Amino acid sequence: MDQWQDGYPSLPDLQADVTNQISYVLMIDGQIAGTAALLHDHDKNYDVINDGAWEGPAIAKYASIHRIAMSADFRGQHLSEKMISGLLTLSSQLGYNQVRIDTHPDNKLMQHLITKCGFAYCGTVLLDEDPKELRLAYQLFLK
Repeated sequence: MDQWQDGYPSLPDLQADVTNQISYVLMIDGQIAGTAALLHDHDKNYDVINDGAWEGPAIAKYASIHRIAMSADFRGQHLSEKMISGLLTLSSQLGYNQVRIDTHPDNKLMQHLITKCGFAYCGTVLLDEDPKELRLAYQLFLK
C-alpha cells in the first residue's frame, strides 16, 4: 500500500501536533504503543465531500482523528480500538458530539477498524496535498 511512503507524516508534522496540543499517545507498561492526532477544530479537508454527504448540519462542530500509528511491538493486541475509544471519550469531554476520520482506499485494515468502532461511511474527500489524494470519509455521532 502506498500510504505514508513519501515522508508523511514528517517530523515537522508531528512536532506541530505536539505544539498544537493535538498529539496523543497510548501507553502500555511505560512504552508508547500508539499515537494519533485529534484535531479540535475545523478540518478543511472535510469541507467538500463527494459520492455522499456528512450527516447533520453543514456548520456542525466536530473533532477529527488523523495520523493513527501503532508500534509493531504491540501488534495483535487490538490496541487501535482502545486508542480510538480513548479519542472518542476525549472528544466527548471536549464538547464534541461528532467525530470524523478518513483513510486510504487501499487500507482495508483501517476501514475495518473504523467501522468496527461505530463510524459510518459518508463518501470521499480529497486531502489538501499536492497532488490531491482521495480518502474514504467516515463520521460517528457521540451519545
